[in-house]
Amino acid sequence: MHEFTLTEQERALLPTDDEVRFYAEHGWYLSKKVFTDDEVDELAAAVDRYYSGERSRRLPTRPPRLAYWTPEDGDVQRHNDYVHYESDGIAKALLKPLLGAVAARLAQADEIRVFQSTLIYKPPIAAEPSNVVPWHFDKHYWSSSSSDRMLTAFIPLHDCDEELGTITMVDGSHRWEEVGSDDSATKHFAERDANHLEDLLSVNAAHNGTQVTKIPMIIPKGHMSFHHCRTYHGSGPNRAARPRQAISLHLQDGDNAYREFPLSDGSLAFYNHDSVVRRTPDGRPDYADPEFCPPVWRA
Repeated sequence: MHEFTLTEQERALLPTDDEVRFYAEHGWYLSKKVFTDDEVDELAAAVDRYYSGERSRRLPTRPPRLAYWTPEDGDVQRHNDYVHYESDGIAKALLKPLLGAVAARLAQADEIRVFQSTLIYKPPIAAEPSNVVPWHFDKHYWSSSSSDRMLTAFIPLHDCDEELGTITMVDGSHRWEEVGSDDSATKHFAERDANHLEDLLSVNAAHNGTQVTKIPMIIPKGHMSFHHCRTYHGSGPNRAARPRQAISLHLQDGDNAYREFPLSDGSLAFYNHDSVVRRTPDGRPDYADPEFCPPVWRA
């Protein structure tokens, strides 16, 4: 049984009221030290075993937009979804109640569940084009989710800085009124045109009468960044001599549920969960399915 309790020392690591207000205004937050060095090392070892082929279980079906790097793909940026489901060693870290409690404070929610987890590896190849992640925000391809309080924890497995191509936020962009989007927005950034995404950022900044202020996240080992589901973010090349390894842990508040989001051709927006999770009594995909969307925190 998952215990949703914190020690006194852990409670001291939660965002303060001022930090919660900062997140609401800026759309991002740098955490205190949520993981000990030993916990990060244990997570990194589980990641190594995952890349070596170890799986606690396999997805029952392969969703159509699954990101799933294999060695045959070569030295490109690696993305592997559902690592919290396929690896118990990785899940042990990602389901740490303190992590969920931090997210709950920021989202002002009583419950936080996993929405998705993606293991990321940027090879130390400065000119590798796949290492550059164009500007985007996550809610675009979560259009079938009802909540606007969803957020993402970016969890490096080491100190992470600009040389390694750290995640970079566009300050305050979660509060912009959005213009210029189309059906392609419901696809993952890797399926969209990078130049179009760059242009969309500029168009939206201009529409909102503001500048694009980019804030690179300098994240010490054991710390992590959080960003709102409508915060524009991206990352640059890895110019370091070692890989940049991280997990992008997408989180949903307890009120989030599947909703129908019609596209211009009459079809509905689709998320990979729609292929794997159980159904609600009225036949909708259940984004509270504990097998694929386990709780991380309940107040």
